[in-house]
Amino acid sequence: MSDVDFQQALADAGIPTTEAGLRQAWEAEVAAQGSKLSNTSAYSPFWRVVTALVTKPVLWLLGFVSGTVLPNFFVKTATGNWLDMLAWAVDVTRKGATKATGVIQFTRNAPGGTLVVPAGTVVQSPAINGRVYQLVTTAEGQFSDGLMQLDIPVEAVEAGAGFNLAPGYYAILPVPVQGIAQVANGESWLATPGADPEPDDELRLRTRNQFSAVNQYHTDAVYRAMISAFPGVRPDGVYFQHGAPRGPGSANAYVLFDAGVPADTYLAQINAHIRDEGNHGHGDDLLVMVMPETFHDLVVQLWPRSTLTSEQRNKLEADVGQFIRAAFRENSEYTATLTYPQARFSFSRLGEELHQQFAGIESLHFENADIVSELSIPRIRTLQVVPRD
Repeated sequence: MSDVDFQQALADAGIPTTEAGLRQAWEAEVAAQGSKLSNTSAYSPFWRVVTALVTKPVLWLLGFVSGTVLPNFFVKTATGNWLDMLAWAVDVTRKGATKATGVIQFTRNAPGGTLVVPAGTVVQSPAINGRVYQLVTTAEGQFSDGLMQLDIPVEAVEAGAGFNLAPGYYAILPVPVQGIAQVANGESWLATPGADPEPDDELRLRTRNQFSAVNQYHTDAVYRAMISAFPGVRPDGVYFQHGAPRGPGSANAYVLFDAGVPADTYLAQINAHIRDEGNHGHGDDLLVMVMPETFHDLVVQLWPRSTLTSEQRNKLEADVGQFIRAAFRENSEYTATLTYPQARFSFSRLGEELHQQFAGIESLHFENADIVSELSIPRIRTLQVVPRD
């Protein structure tokens, strides 16, 4: 329901909501009370002042009621602290921001001798739509004699979901460490994903789900409420597989993550909460897993505008690649139509969004057909942005 709908509700109740309507009602009430004033023309200073003193405050009040009070009475239209109170009423609390934690693999130049990587070493990503993401090591890393690679724990410098980048993004040491050849975040590098303060849309989904979850039976809504209470899990990112995949009473819950998939230890926390701490129905066997993935080789031919310089062409090529990766949930710095399970991913739509985002594109062509997913999420195996003259 929009603000206009709430105004219409007031009008349907016989309450004037416009200045002209209020003026007419005011004049009718004045006449009904036996007023002897005769100079009621629009040019009368006295009448204009009196009318303004009555109608303006009423308009302010009506605007506040229809634009703020009434919309915030309902979960569908409430925002901010108002939505927090409606969520609290059904025992749901807005999730706060968290920092991403995980491990970065450090590779050194030669295996001989020992090598120490100090705590506080910064590892960062390349610029993604103008923003650089940084991680910092939280413990000292010690290479023993003969060891070439070492996983060192890291934490994001700030809270936020944007730090949950896909494997391979964190590969830059802004301050070189003597003896270290390269760094990289590998597969399942995340231990716990970073998260932004829960936005209204997600809190609204969890609040609405709670109306179905408040019962004595362990339905999908109950399990969705449990799983989506963990940071980094959206309520609309939990998919259930019924039909007793592991025998009677069993079901699977697949969790879709927007970017880097957390390590198995993170999902183990969710499973422990449900399976080991008794938060499941009698006879239930629910197992929470990462959404299955399919991998695709993407090729796009790109024709930049002829007026671009060589440097601008190179930047455009890199930005187009990052935008495509954003659509496949590898970063969150661009607003693109995302891949989803049980859906068709349209490359024609992706091409349209690329044209809207980058004015320097003359033309482009994807060599891929649309991806039609079942209970799986498409990921990029390889991506080639091929520049054309």
